Formats: sequence, structure tokens, C-alpha cells
Amino acid sequence: METLTSLGFSTYAQWSILATLVFFLLTIVGFIFKWGIRFRLVGITGFMIVLTVGLFGLGLGLFERTEIPGAVRFSRVYDNGGNQVVIVVEPSITETELEATLRQAANDYFSYGRTSGIDNKLTIRVRTLVHPESGESLPLYIGQVQRSLSVKDDQNMKIYIFEDQFNELSKYQKITKD
Repeated sequence: METLTSLGFSTYAQWSILATLVFFLLTIVGFIFKWGIRFRLVGITGFMIVLTVGLFGLGLGLFERTEIPGAVRFSRVYDNGGNQVVIVVEPSITETELEATLRQAANDYFSYGRTSGIDNKLTIRVRTLVHPESGESLPLYIGQVQRSLSVKDDQNMKIYIFEDQFNELSKYQKITKD
């Protein structure tokens, strides 16, 4: 797994701390020499403190995202805000990509704020749409993952690939290729 932190809030927070200290020192000097802008410097210093605290909070990793190699793009089509999510993928997905995508979705949709059911598990189902005839769509549920809602790095998540549905999908892939 590869963790991506491209926003760099930690670096911004460090520079903001330095700027805050500079404005704090300017404020002290302003009061010592009774500058006319000394009260404005108090406001600027206060604003810089608030800005620095905000950047520090964002730098803690709120936007940190783990990328699973081999996962394909997916879209969320149903989410009850609790323990059930449904995502959709392209019909050209392979079993290897499906497993990686299930791991990616399990990581992306984990949140301590989700309410759990009886079993304290988040269930993410994967479906794809095939078109057997013109104007007709058939959803195929090809896999699912179940993970804990209380453990962030769940090592016991259960990944299921529905072989019968996957075989059905491969029949439709052959039809569309011909």
C-alpha cells in the first residue's frame, strides 16, 4: 500500500509558525516603541495563530489517502451512511483488479462516524452493468468485502468474489467483443 500526501499542509504549517512568531515579535516591538499600528499587529498575530492551528490540524493527515496498486476506478451508487455501500465498476474488470478495488473501497469508505449494524461490519458490494440487449441493463453483483467498523487497519477483512456472477459477466464480455 502506498500512502499519498500531496497537499503538504505540514510544510505550510511550519512556515505559518515562523510567520506567526515574526508577527508576535513585531507586536511586542510595536508596543515597546508605541507604534501607531500596534493594535493592528495584535489582530494580525491573532489571525496568524488561528491560521497556524488550522494548518497544523490539516497536516495531521485528514487528507491522507492510501492507494492500492491494481485497483480500478469505481463510483459509489449507494451508501446508507452506516454499514452498507454499493460501488459500480466497468464490466471489463478482471478478478485481480476486482480484489484490489475491493481493498481500495474498504479503505476509502472506512470511517469511525459510520453506524454499525448488529455485527459491527461495513459491507461493500461491487456491481457492474451489462447490456444484454439494446435498451436493457442488467446489474451483476460480482463481489463484496466485509471489514470492521471499529479497527482502521483491519487485517481480517473478508473478500468475496462471486464466481458465478463473474462467469456470467465474462459471457457478456464475449458478446460485446464479437
